[in-house]
Amino acid sequence: MKHLIILGDGMADHPIERLGGKTPLEHVRPVYMNRLAQEGQCGRLVTVPEGYSPGSEVANTSIMGYNLDEVYEGRGPLEAASIGYEMQADDFAIRCNIITLADGRIKNHHGGHLTTEQGDQLIQSLNDRLGSERVRFVTGIQYRHLLIIKGGNKHIVCAPPHDHPDELWQPLMVKADETYVPTEAEKEQDRILGRLSPQETADLINHLIIQSQEILAQHPLNHNRALPANSIWPWSGGYRPNMQTIMQMYPQVKKGSVISAVDLIRGIGKYAGLKRIIFEGMTGLANTDYEGKARAAIQALKDGDDFVFLHVEASDEAGHDGDLELKMQTIRSLDERLIKPIVDEVETWKEPVCIAILPDHPTPVETRTHVAEPVPFLIWHRGITPDSVTLYDEVSCVSGSHGLLKFEEFMKRFMSIG
Repeated sequence: MKHLIILGDGMADHPIERLGGKTPLEHVRPVYMNRLAQEGQCGRLVTVPEGYSPGSEVANTSIMGYNLDEVYEGRGPLEAASIGYEMQADDFAIRCNIITLADGRIKNHHGGHLTTEQGDQLIQSLNDRLGSERVRFVTGIQYRHLLIIKGGNKHIVCAPPHDHPDELWQPLMVKADETYVPTEAEKEQDRILGRLSPQETADLINHLIIQSQEILAQHPLNHNRALPANSIWPWSGGYRPNMQTIMQMYPQVKKGSVISAVDLIRGIGKYAGLKRIIFEGMTGLANTDYEGKARAAIQALKDGDDFVFLHVEASDEAGHDGDLELKMQTIRSLDERLIKPIVDEVETWKEPVCIAILPDHPTPVETRTHVAEPVPFLIWHRGITPDSVTLYDEVSCVSGSHGLLKFEEFMKRFMSIG
């Protein structure tokens, strides 16, 4: 049996008064997700361990079956892997958004939804002015880029910009982690690699933030933009992680693929040993090519993949923007334009395909931030014995036969089917 995970990033939500106390999933009532829930089995999953922030890097790594305490190094190293930057032992890689500041506050986390070409122009300007033997900026996708600091220290406290919309930015600048007490072995490793202290690293990053604002304000790209991309905002950094591949963890998987517009997910996929499928039309937004992603997943399975991780970012971005109508449209599009053609196709195959559908975390439109709450999931394949759940949403899945799973339990349960 082949296995396919379809992940609607940030798709889960809270009850909304404007929707009569329903969540977007409850209100939209997606036809195919509800059909698969009725024919399959459901449950809920805790994706964020205590002590971790509810970021997509945490939740997706957890969903894919990894123990965060063993492998977690932050978002930066995962995106470095996706971009193709080979991290060295003394590298500290940290995600570097280009954002919009206005009236002393974080206006948005995406610089007015930059294109990758626009982001590259800004990154090159930052490299020209701020780059050095210690500091390097690396172009990623759209507003999502990378900052590499030779000898940087990961024991700092950063504020993800999408978690602080409309908040004053200066109190959110990088700080040293005052709770961190290095062991003697860590001190020796830092000495060998020439690492900065946590405070020195925080001071350097904050200096780069301030300097970037002057450089970006003068950049021609920002002239006449309603939402100027006028500051960098680094967050979620770490060293090179040590991760097993999916094939090592689940020997029944001989090869697999990851399909995503997002560097972070591609980076997880690379460390997991998955082929990264990329094509024009992937945007990470509501205008992404849903049909193209469906075709890519179907073709990968036809070509012999045993496991495919299909990630769609659109609902998360709509949640961060607080756009309820757009979030509901992304759910409809995922259901009608991606899930439907996949299910219609695999139902005709001789070899069954086990499909799981879930978000990685909720991104409620009324708070515009990720929250560490259980997410609903469904598992379906031809011939599965259904449970009593008939709708796919945050409330109905509470009654699912899988109950409440935690972290890597989901992947172990999912991959044991068949």
